[in-house]
Amino acid sequence: MADALFDTIARMQGGRPWGAVLDAGTGSHSLSWVRGLDTDRWVAVTGAPSRERALREAVGDAARPNDKVVTGNWTDPTLLHGERFDTVLADYLLGAVAGFAPYFQDRLFARLRPHVTGTLYVVGLAPYPDHADTEGGRFIQQIAALRDACILLAGHRTYREYPRDWVIRSLSGAGFRVDDAVSVPIVYRPRFLRGQLDVCRRKLPYFRDRGVAQAMETHIDAVESEVLALPETARGIHFGEDYVVRATPV
Repeated sequence: MADALFDTIARMQGGRPWGAVLDAGTGSHSLSWVRGLDTDRWVAVTGAPSRERALREAVGDAARPNDKVVTGNWTDPTLLHGERFDTVLADYLLGAVAGFAPYFQDRLFARLRPHVTGTLYVVGLAPYPDHADTEGGRFIQQIAALRDACILLAGHRTYREYPRDWVIRSLSGAGFRVDDAVSVPIVYRPRFLRGQLDVCRRKLPYFRDRGVAQAMETHIDAVESEVLALPETARGIHFGEDYVVRATPV
């Protein structure tokens, strides 16, 4: 799904140069995409030191002198102080902020504003609807609830997604003009479903109650078997939507 989102960003960008690019909440997929653009330089920010090391190793000698991966938290006013970028990418950053800077979401766009000289692209996941019309959709809801339950039982923080309308209001209040906003329907494939259930499994060692962890592991395995056996899964489960919002500083 992320490729479709990046294709949407490329269409929104049109023929304008990318210039200096900030990947404000980087990951291996977004950084790979940014590195493939015709940029003057790029800076990628991650909240996890272990992720920085992995990303640096992945980039290797391909990084130019002014390209860099840094660890930081956007609550830190000194992070990238004084640096300006023609293009800023906030790829699922709004939802992820809850894990690194709880309750900071309403300040995020104002915090990014001084770094944006050209265009800000916000990519997000619309919160899932309360009801699903298909069995596959109900499995997506179930897996999302299971993932969050495991994260909480591990004593960690869950991500919190916001709808597109909230993002547009927040951008307008943070000194941006919203130029475009597009919703992109999601099609979930087996690889994604396995990945979400693997998130659940990685949290099990942190459970305080080993009996609960063992019971949860059995439940995770059962859900995986059921959803992968579903005919709808092989075709791709259509459920929910992502969005891309393009904004420029006022």
